Amino acid sequence: MSTLLAVQIAAAENPANWPHWRGPRDNGSTESGTCPVKWDATTNLLWKASLPGKGCSTPIVWDNHIFVTAPVDGQDALLAFDWSGKLLWQTTLGTEQSGKNAHGSGSNPSPITDGQTVFVYFKSGHLAALDFNGKILWQSDLVERYGRDTLYWDYGASPVLTQHDVVIARLHHGDSYVAAFDKSTGALHWKISRNYETSVEGDHGYTTPILIQQQGREALLILGGEHLTAHGAADGKILWSCGDFNPQAKKNWVPIASPIVAGNLAVVSYGRGSRLHGIKLGGTGDVTATHRLWLREDSGSFVSTPVEYKGRIYLLHDHGSERGAIECIEPATGKTRWSAQLPKNSSEYYASPVVADGKLYAAREDGMIFVARIEGSFELLSQNDMAEPIIASPVPVANRLLLRGEKHLFCVGTK
Repeated sequence: MSTLLAVQIAAAENPANWPHWRGPRDNGSTESGTCPVKWDATTNLLWKASLPGKGCSTPIVWDNHIFVTAPVDGQDALLAFDWSGKLLWQTTLGTEQSGKNAHGSGSNPSPITDGQTVFVYFKSGHLAALDFNGKILWQSDLVERYGRDTLYWDYGASPVLTQHDVVIARLHHGDSYVAAFDKSTGALHWKISRNYETSVEGDHGYTTPILIQQQGREALLILGGEHLTAHGAADGKILWSCGDFNPQAKKNWVPIASPIVAGNLAVVSYGRGSRLHGIKLGGTGDVTATHRLWLREDSGSFVSTPVEYKGRIYLLHDHGSERGAIECIEPATGKTRWSAQLPKNSSEYYASPVVADGKLYAAREDGMIFVARIEGSFELLSQNDMAEPIIASPVPVANRLLLRGEKHLFCVGTK
């Protein structure tokens, strides 16, 4: 068993850990613990901590450390809190490049940890590894080394860990690439170009890669450039690719929601939330004609990544006329088991929903958090107003809920 796999299993079994933005199993859910149901910005809060600047990244947790990125006096920074809400330390890493739109920031990517080291990446290009005391172990400037991205919106893909490396995907018009850096030293292990001819903005990508296993080896699943590709973690070479996500060459079909893996297939939202694909994992070469198991042209999410929980997919419609609709989907067939509607509002959903203990938590941009029971059928349990905008995804961990707002980090639980 690899060291990484052992760490992943330990993280999955330890309810005190949420090591990256979609949780220990990379599926946005946990079956451990009992999270709160009813609260607001002042009631049932264990604590709230002021944040030094605007960031949209999701916090991560390892044991008694809560990590979150944010700008500090114009500098990219990583902050560490304990479970009392006390700031343990903050480490700055270089000049911030702030967000270009109201819903983004220079701290969009979320941190990731293997339990020993925390890895961070920022829109500015700052990539760094820090220990749990805030000491910088190594640091690199990828913009300085490889050039700026050309994304229309703010960079948002979070770093991913393999057994040996931290991996960054930069998908945009021009020279897109995926690169792997040694976790211990920061040395470049490999860097591959990943470029496709696409319609306008189709080569831009904001999705985070997913670590999967293929034939007993680590592989990286990447969505962007109108293709879903699997790459060997050892060298970055493409193992297989699936295209035909935009056969009509529509403009501005940019992927933001990351794929979600359920068993041996990936569920992929595309077309600005208008299409949903079921892609069988595995194979070699171009699997476009053989591995698309189903396609729906009446469902999908644009920004928020779906959740996998106990073998089913839960999808939040985040934009347009169906904003706030929830679907429970069978991944093998793509069929909807049930659908429900959260209360209508003009505000959008940018955070990805999570599921804990059979309850779905969905954060709307105006700061309203919905809690709904989803097993068997849908039941709305509560609406919780945090009184400030929320773009980051909720974190259900250790019988508590962490919420990263525009100005505060909230911890909700039973006192």
